[in-house]
Amino acid sequence: MAGRGKRKPKSESRSTESANGESKKSRLGQKEHDSASPVCEVPAEVKEEVERLYKLRMPDEFYHFWDFCKRLSPDSPRDALMETLGLQLVGPFDILSERHKASANSQPNYYLHCRHFYDPPELQTILQGSAETQYHMGYFRDSPDALPVFVGENEAKKGCTITQMGDNLFGAVLLFLAKKMKGRDGKKDDDALKSLQEELRQAAESLDLPLDQKTKGMKLRDKKVVTKTFHGAGIVVPVDKNDVGYRELPETDAGLKRICKAIAEAKNDEERMKAFAPIQEMITFVQFANDECDYGMGYELGIDLFCYGSHYFYKVIRQLLPMAYNLLKRGLFGEILEAHLTNRSHDNLDQLTPA
Repeated sequence: MAGRGKRKPKSESRSTESANGESKKSRLGQKEHDSASPVCEVPAEVKEEVERLYKLRMPDEFYHFWDFCKRLSPDSPRDALMETLGLQLVGPFDILSERHKASANSQPNYYLHCRHFYDPPELQTILQGSAETQYHMGYFRDSPDALPVFVGENEAKKGCTITQMGDNLFGAVLLFLAKKMKGRDGKKDDDALKSLQEELRQAAESLDLPLDQKTKGMKLRDKKVVTKTFHGAGIVVPVDKNDVGYRELPETDAGLKRICKAIAEAKNDEERMKAFAPIQEMITFVQFANDECDYGMGYELGIDLFCYGSHYFYKVIRQLLPMAYNLLKRGLFGEILEAHLTNRSHDNLDQLTPA
């Protein structure tokens, strides 16, 4: 079988640790703070409501970031970063702002709220920027039972690429701010940006949060990534000492994209069916892999087809990804995927439009 582009040697890219195993030392974004650290002002019952509605655990820094934005803009924390950075707090922040209580939608689907076209189930939108490019940032999780492993950014109008922006919101927003400031010396709003930059740094320091784009914890995760996939953020699956858990697809990334292109752009159904032959062969390989507990193969193929974006792959994605998620004990991701594929769109992302 052909390898998928450039890969790390097995000794570097695979780990015997389960993706669900979280030791105190390896939890990303969650640090033990000393008694001088700021006390979170978000009530426990509100935190419980966020996690009940989303079925996902949120890191402490998420709530501290809300407190930070409340200090910047007491009347509208959700818009605290709009004037300076063009960023709005969305997603689970809408629960903190009680926006969900004034929604015209009596039964909002939180799996879909602010979920952009290329967002895999692993990504949960937290901040939104330019409507033109559908820029957004979100928490990326390897497992729905685990805390986020990093904050990623994506521009849905440009493609599926997820860029890592550190392991917490303070660091991610500082990186975004630094990009905005680059080459802006002398502009009238520089003072406002510099002031926000200093406030973010001080808040992160008080919480003992790292501000690197690639933190130590993220580098440790990189060693567990078995393949980058089309979105570039990589996937993690448990791989034991005998390398059981993942096997490569019989195609490079470039080759798989050519196959996908031929299917999506086929002139008629007959031509499309012929172009599907390599995918059907890979599905057979996935079935063999699943039988031998190499669940990562179907996971990879399903994610890549999802990232390609064509509706011609939805049936196959439904065949591959929910199975992979269930085998990996990540069933919630399968539920999110099904909801997304049923309502996948570049528009109508807000489930909480006011009445």
